[in-house]
Amino acid sequence: MKTVALLFGGKSPEHEISLRSAKNILAAIDRTQYEVLLIAVDRQGCWHLAESIGTEVDTSLPQLTVVPGETKGQVIRMDNGQALPQIDVVFPIIHGPNGEDGTLQGMLRCLNLPFVGPDVLGSAAAMDKDVAKRMLREAGLLVAEGLCFRLHEKDSLDYLSITNRLGSPIFIKPANMGSSVGVHKVRTAEEFQTAIDDAFCYDSKLIIEEMLVGREVECAVLGNELPEVTHVGEVVTPEEYDYEAKYVSADAAKIVIPASVTDQELIKLQLVAKQAYQVLECEGMTRVDMFLTTEGKVYVNELNTLPGFTSISMYPKLWEHNGLSYTALISELLRFAVERHERQQALKTAWGEGK
Repeated sequence: MKTVALLFGGKSPEHEISLRSAKNILAAIDRTQYEVLLIAVDRQGCWHLAESIGTEVDTSLPQLTVVPGETKGQVIRMDNGQALPQIDVVFPIIHGPNGEDGTLQGMLRCLNLPFVGPDVLGSAAAMDKDVAKRMLREAGLLVAEGLCFRLHEKDSLDYLSITNRLGSPIFIKPANMGSSVGVHKVRTAEEFQTAIDDAFCYDSKLIIEEMLVGREVECAVLGNELPEVTHVGEVVTPEEYDYEAKYVSADAAKIVIPASVTDQELIKLQLVAKQAYQVLECEGMTRVDMFLTTEGKVYVNELNTLPGFTSISMYPKLWEHNGLSYTALISELLRFAVERHERQQALKTAWGEGK
């Protein structure tokens, strides 16, 4: 039996999504192979030892601290000074900033703990939409035309000059945020200012993109050096595919798996998804969101390195269609996490080694 630390909650606006995902993972994990420790991160960023997953993190739960550099006993209860049972692998399911942007991954590396999902670089690159687009474009993949602005430029942003370049409507997004938080489709100058103000609430950098006309399709990618890609799923909604449609209302969005695409389109979409995964140095898992135009062009929209695991989430549903059950998917993710950690441990990275 291995001990898995399920790490959930967090400071980001996606706190509730994380709790929903964690509940599903806890219910599905193979208890014949894994013991589960629940580590809940409250909205202030404090870690707590939990016994269950509710609708909110109970801040009265025993608080935890960590000891970097050790190979065992890395997570300690602050109330009695005792280390938690030794953790074999961590499944972080904290969405958004401080969860999937490389910061948490860096800390877990310092704790010498294997963890599910991409490493520091892949997490950080995929989270920053500006950086991700630059890397994807450099690799020859298609992305929407867009502009990047920082907070100090806010007062100089002009709706007419931007729409003269990008057309209308446009999309305004925080550069580092997920789950459609702070994302706005803008058609007028009045909407523009409101959207700018809101997007800058979530990040000091935002991107403004042209609107791509095409079908919204997604692939799930799994693996380390030799990743595998699922069939394509499609999101069909009567309105915008926003936070509510993604995570709250099961009726707001229709997920079509498999999406109706030709064999040639499927091959192209899978190839682009795999290329994007590798270009951004992803490992473990990622959901690749793309647009398929009527001309057959494939544009990469974004990569989600810790995608939702709720009851209506695309990533586990795509793998289920490919013959990998929710429980088996979790086991595979944990296996890839340990495999990567062992590979890294074999490297001569410490000062003085090899001399």
